[in-house]
Amino acid sequence: MQHVRHQQQREGQGPQRLDAERFAPANRRRLSAPALRTFLAIADLWGLSEEQRLLVLGYPSRSTYHNWAKQAREHGAFTLDVDTLTRISAVLGIHQALGVLFADERAGVEWLRMPHQAPVFGGHPPLDVVTNGTQDGLMTVRRFLDGARGGVYMQPNVLDEAFTPYEDADIVFR
Repeated sequence: MQHVRHQQQREGQGPQRLDAERFAPANRRRLSAPALRTFLAIADLWGLSEEQRLLVLGYPSRSTYHNWAKQAREHGAFTLDVDTLTRISAVLGIHQALGVLFADERAGVEWLRMPHQAPVFGGHPPLDVVTNGTQDGLMTVRRFLDGARGGVYMQPNVLDEAFTPYEDADIVFR
């Protein structure tokens, strides 16, 4: 199926589209409990208040949030909507990027909580952008950190300081 889509794209039949199956209720149901359990663990690590957690998740009612959390902890079945799963995915990406950029979790959390002078943060802590209630805020921090992982915006971490860039001669084609 994927091969056919790539072939159609090459033949000028339009851009590749997302597979609608990824948004199917059965797929979202399968992902919801593990996604929320992981979100809750990260929220605990980051020290998010209940209000901040609600904002990150798109502001569901408190009773809905507590029901989701209970079901997730008990490995129950429930189905999150696409927006909520996208928000959780952004949190997972932020957490992963912090793990790459910082030697320990505390340093990553500290970065989230400290004011940052990058224009996108305007002197505010990145966590303020993460918890502003919009999906755009989450994606902004995620994209910033993805750029930082690629060497843009921030100095390399201790592990990468000794890295020597590859030369053209180092690349071998077979």
